Amino acid sequence: MTWPIAEVDNVARLRVLAAAQPSALFVEEVVDAPFDAVWAVAADLERELPELLPDVRSLQITAEHGERLEARARGYVGLRARFDIVLSPGWCVMQSRFLLGGMAAVADGDRTRFAFLGAFRFPGMGILGPVVEPLIGGFGPKVVARLRARVSGGPPTRP
Repeated sequence: MTWPIAEVDNVARLRVLAAAQPSALFVEEVVDAPFDAVWAVAADLERELPELLPDVRSLQITAEHGERLEARARGYVGLRARFDIVLSPGWCVMQSRFLLGGMAAVADGDRTRFAFLGAFRFPGMGILGPVVEPLIGGFGPKVVARLRARVSGGPPTRP
């Protein structure tokens, strides 16, 4: 007897992760750039993540163990968080005590399918999700727009 095999690419994996999180923000779009160019920006967490995420002032990698990283992030309103990160080609998942984030990319010819995930990780999000969703709904497309600008060699999004 043979078992069926399901091939799941990184974008689909991130979609599944988003589906398991109450009130997760998930966006998937096609970027008109090759995978290597897109992932070079997305994977440069210390330099590019603050450019992509409007509420992140800085991110500093504090430890590296192969694909597993640890980092400290600072926001503009003084919030700080320690993140555990898994980073490999086309896949990045970051989690802190209260946040889950992720990026995934898959080559699509000479273009790239790119996905972004953001979710809060605290009790009550299943109930609060419908209230929070309108407030954060536009966040994902902004991240992808900033990624497109950075991949095309645009200027930093912050002064």
